[in-house]
Amino acid sequence: MQHSTTESGARVSRRTFLALTGAGVAAGWAVATAPGAAAAGPLPSTLAAGGGHAHGPSAQRAAVAFLQSATDAYPTLNTGPRLAQSYADELGLFSTAFVYDSALAVIALLADGRRASEQTARAIGDGLLYAQDHDPGHTDGRLRQGYNVGPYTFYDGNPQPYGFVLPDGAANIGWQFGFLGTAVGDMAWPGIALLQLWARTRDRRYLAGAVRIGEWITTNTWRTTGLGGFSFGVNGANAPVPNGSTEHNIDCVAFFGMLRKATRDNSWKAAAEHARAFVDLMWEPSQGFFWTGTNDGVEINRAPVPLDTVTWAWLATRDRTFKRGLDWAGSALAVTDDAAAATSQLPDGETLSGVTFSTASLTSTAQYNGITVHPQGVWLEGTGQLATALIDRGGRGDKQSADRLLGQVRHAQDVLGVGQHLGGAVVDGGVVAASSLLDTGFGFGYFQVQHVGATSWFVYAATRSNPLDWLRRS
Repeated sequence: MQHSTTESGARVSRRTFLALTGAGVAAGWAVATAPGAAAAGPLPSTLAAGGGHAHGPSAQRAAVAFLQSATDAYPTLNTGPRLAQSYADELGLFSTAFVYDSALAVIALLADGRRASEQTARAIGDGLLYAQDHDPGHTDGRLRQGYNVGPYTFYDGNPQPYGFVLPDGAANIGWQFGFLGTAVGDMAWPGIALLQLWARTRDRRYLAGAVRIGEWITTNTWRTTGLGGFSFGVNGANAPVPNGSTEHNIDCVAFFGMLRKATRDNSWKAAAEHARAFVDLMWEPSQGFFWTGTNDGVEINRAPVPLDTVTWAWLATRDRTFKRGLDWAGSALAVTDDAAAATSQLPDGETLSGVTFSTASLTSTAQYNGITVHPQGVWLEGTGQLATALIDRGGRGDKQSADRLLGQVRHAQDVLGVGQHLGGAVVDGGVVAASSLLDTGFGFGYFQVQHVGATSWFVYAATRSNPLDWLRRS
């Protein structure tokens, strides 16, 4: 292990150095444009190695403990309903809680099945309901892309002193970074999470919240022209965004299908079919993947091609037409990060394999805050997605392939991100978003910082759970 020297001259390991220095001074940021995406906040100059998680159940327990820590990061401010801080402090997004990540955490905690995990899942679910009921500008059941859940001083020197709930009772929306819009995917995933909570607890508040989400989507984004489907959503000024996302419409197929089963209302079946028609138009049968969607509702956007459409399409539909997408992803988007590469940020001597975000990630030379992305960086959330989908598909060799991917995620959990923080406290057990800085091709990047989303997908694979279908009771 390489060592650094502090100002006092003492030699410390990378692990200790990161714990001492944190992220340093922010060089800038960029607003994220997709659910759960990281803004281009400051990247730690020294990346940690070390740790000691065993494989198997103890790795799962460590991951669940991280999700609980992300939910309880500000215990003196958030004593009731709350959301999970999405990333470790080192990313530079402070206490931002993306609703996509919080939804994933709910489902992962329920999949874990232990009583303490269910209690944390309920606290997050109650946070989603609180955000619906206490939006500072709207009463229509919408959720914003992100919220603040703890105090910080922004880059311009202005303090944000509150937790999830403001003194006037309003939910603390994430205006500092511009996370004010409402996207279809950012609604559907919380809707699915609330339905999973309802199925586990039979608390009808969760079902009612999910219905409100469904009504917002169908009222505000149902498109009858061009390619149809559901449009992207609205921006922070409540203006419609004309884009249409394949990923978001896949989310809707799963969400509305679950709503139909929960309510026995056939209008949700029609909504699921409307989303599915758009998804079918995006399928590229000759190569076995999905186009990313549309920028204007009329023309198909054919570049770049992302991973999550193929993994989520299988999990949402289990349609054998789409099963080839998993094979495409495992081949076309396969990467191996080697510390010896010039742009790798792995600790010396390490290698890590998995999949990346999109076809554009493989060739990008973009920079974030002056740091060049690594084309072979492993997207750990996507690697967990592929493992989860392969386990669910259950074909010849799928379990072995999934186990190999899971082994790589466990190794990342063991050696990357140690000594990072949540709410200023050292945290462990989370899976970092990426092995090295990578570019998604959609205007944002992923960093080597512990992430609720990546950790949740690891838990799904470890528990053999499909988050887009009803969870088995533990």
